[in-house]
Amino acid sequence: MKIGELAKRSGCSVQTIRYYEKEGLISAPARTGGNFRVYDSPALDKLTFIKNCRTLGLTLDEIKQLIMLQDSPGRPCEKVNGMIDEHIGIVKSRIIDLQKLHDDLKVLRQKCGQARTIEQCGILDELSPKSSI
Repeated sequence: MKIGELAKRSGCSVQTIRYYEKEGLISAPARTGGNFRVYDSPALDKLTFIKNCRTLGLTLDEIKQLIMLQDSPGRPCEKVNGMIDEHIGIVKSRIIDLQKLHDDLKVLRQKCGQARTIEQCGILDELSPKSSI
């Protein structure tokens, strides 16, 4: 299949596919006589794998490591488990940060509970520096 078809079937853009090729995440495809890229089913499978990893927030370097690990199916999977455990910690930390942001925004929103003029806006007043003169 040509790159446009691969893009459609994988849900990745043509530019993303070319980038993944450049980064070595997918192998360079065969080319037609007209110099068009021609991809096979394994390329689609690899793109689906990469897309699933990206959805989970894995970096390209981590994805490269996972692809290398896939090429050694007899090895133990502790490294994979460790990578996912790290991401669980990162997500947990982000959730805590987002919850604090949510709480701060709710408190800020209460500073201006009714329609007022901009001059009377409690939110803008709270966000503005206080003069120390």
